[in-house]
Amino acid sequence: MTASIRYRIDLADAANHRYRVTLTVPNPARVQLFSLPVWIPGSYMVREFGRHLSGLSAQQGRRDATLTQLDKTTWRVDTAGRGALTLSYEAYAFDHSVRTAFLDDSRGFFNPTSLCLRVHGQEGTPHEVRLAGLPAGWDVATAMPALAGVRHGFVSADYDELVDHPFELGHFWRGEFEAGGVPHEFVVAGAWPSFDGERLLADAKRICAAQISFWHGRGKPPFERYVFMLNTVEDGYGGLEHRASTALLANRRDLPRRGQAAASDGYVTLLGLISHEYFHTWNVKRLKPAEFVELDYGQENYTRLLWFFEGFTSYYDDLMLRRAGLIDSARYLKLIARTISGVRGTPGQKVQSVAEASFDAWVKYYRSDENTPNSTISYYTKGSLVALLLDLQLRRAGESLDALMRRLWKACPNGALTEERVLAELTELGGAALAESLKGWVHGRDDLPLDAALAAAGVKRSEDKAAWNAALGLKLSEGPVTGVQVKSVLTGSAAAAAGISPGDELLAIDGWRIRRFDDAQQWVTEGQPFELLLVRQQRLRTLTVKPLAAPALERNLSLAPDPQASAAALALRRAWLGD
Repeated sequence: MTASIRYRIDLADAANHRYRVTLTVPNPARVQLFSLPVWIPGSYMVREFGRHLSGLSAQQGRRDATLTQLDKTTWRVDTAGRGALTLSYEAYAFDHSVRTAFLDDSRGFFNPTSLCLRVHGQEGTPHEVRLAGLPAGWDVATAMPALAGVRHGFVSADYDELVDHPFELGHFWRGEFEAGGVPHEFVVAGAWPSFDGERLLADAKRICAAQISFWHGRGKPPFERYVFMLNTVEDGYGGLEHRASTALLANRRDLPRRGQAAASDGYVTLLGLISHEYFHTWNVKRLKPAEFVELDYGQENYTRLLWFFEGFTSYYDDLMLRRAGLIDSARYLKLIARTISGVRGTPGQKVQSVAEASFDAWVKYYRSDENTPNSTISYYTKGSLVALLLDLQLRRAGESLDALMRRLWKACPNGALTEERVLAELTELGGAALAESLKGWVHGRDDLPLDAALAAAGVKRSEDKAAWNAALGLKLSEGPVTGVQVKSVLTGSAAAAAGISPGDELLAIDGWRIRRFDDAQQWVTEGQPFELLLVRQQRLRTLTVKPLAAPALERNLSLAPDPQASAAALALRRAWLGD
């Protein structure tokens, strides 16, 4: 039997935010290489986790082994004869996100990609994790199988499985439910005492049951146990999918509270996040880009398919809330309207296709700046609209995107998906013309023809004026002096024509001091030029802003069911929304 790679992860230095890691390799190579991943699957950015390692040393028996660093994340150890090799090091952990590691005297969390060096050549052997130095009363949550007979011991089949199991540590609320015949666990850290855990469990169960039914009917999901790990904070949002768990970050004020009947917008957002990450259990963790079948943890792994894996997942996350009965159709349509407005108000969609945005995720999506709205489009949002459009067109032909997703699941037994496979299955299901249309939507830079598709589904469109700053092409944030600072200026807007720049702090409009930008609408004549006093690099500037006759962001969409729709449209809408 192959001896396991063993990691002892000690929390004794929690107050200084340092994990102490001892890695034991029972049978090292003569020249043994080690490396730490530079990225974590599901978050497409090189994050250089190795920068948090320190004090690396190596011993073989009683002898110090020669250890040489080869590059930013790779080390070599020259061993002598037989005998286990032990590496010791520390990892600094003070990142509240779901992507890395955190440790203080009240809570711990880590992804093994941040702590566990990869033993080159032995990735396929079992890997054990043993936790030590846990403060009194701390609990542990993870989907990694327990190591028999070892308290706080866990084991994975190989390195890929090891790094796909995050750990939540500390004092947290814990609840359980069953969906699809499989136990699910939900842990919540940082919640207020008024938190309604039973409601969260009940709602999460409905989401999970709807998705398991979507993929498998009455069958069982492809995991034996699932764990949701939610950390709630004052201000934060995010999620990262794993093969049998997900790490979530949300505002604690968005949790459901006892005695609160209505679902707040924040709680609906949280439910959408739960739905999104759970859907990834199938769509990206098992059905995945062909380029991701064998991951390279040392560099970027490129794909042009994130519009499918993130975008289509973003379509289904809120749709599953509707199908689970957690929101009604009117609320769901408002969520769609917000996405449509956001995409149509982003000049970058005319610059970059969602396929290109997928490929550029490593340098653009996760490295956003003031020019991001002008240079790129989100493969999440526009990808979700591609899915919406495709679903509506398929339903008009008597099929559905649901059917396509299940066909792809069955057609890719090893999980490897290509765009060619998507188009081939779509051709069989909906015809060659629709497959050609999908190519155009994915690789093109035009507005998606959503209006006609929604109308054919019995959904009417009404229009409202956009916020004043949006109509002028301004994205604003809080400024250090006035409270109004320019975050971004959209290409082709009145603000761009006036020469306003990101970073400008807005002081006055037509001679009146402003602390809230919209206040100026009380004295500015709609559609007429106005004088804007601002400060740039400590110097005062006065610019003339001339509103465009037809500004690109003049209107937002508000979607609602059309009671006058035809019988065919109403039938399509019922099938789509589950009404």
